[in-house]
Amino acid sequence: MASPTPTTTTPTSAPALKATYKSPTNAPFTYSTTLPSLPESSTSSNTSTSSPSTASKTAYLSALRLATSQMQESINKELTARMEEDNKLAAAAAASGEGKGKGKEKDGVDENKEEENYGEEVVDEED
Repeated sequence: MASPTPTTTTPTSAPALKATYKSPTNAPFTYSTTLPSLPESSTSSNTSTSSPSTASKTAYLSALRLATSQMQESINKELTARMEEDNKLAAAAAASGEGKGKGKEKDGVDENKEEENYGEEVVDEED
């Protein structure tokens, strides 16, 4: 599954949020968006060190949260479309294989029995 990968930034490039999805059965896709730069420093009269202000950090984190939500929405749409396509292909394959007998054993598994007992512990009774 895709996982967000924050990119490292250099002084010449803007930070970005990027996720890549790879699947053995589907083409990969990548989502990427740039983030605003976090201001390098703000000078305070009380300290000799400089760091980004709280307001700057808050604005950056808000932008990151928004970008993450948008990335999640985009990935969900892409994966939903792929799932629907996979379901159509599976339905077409099942329809073309109906003449073989519905619920018959496939690779030693009775599909109807498996569906009927889904989620329950089944103990095989032997006489």
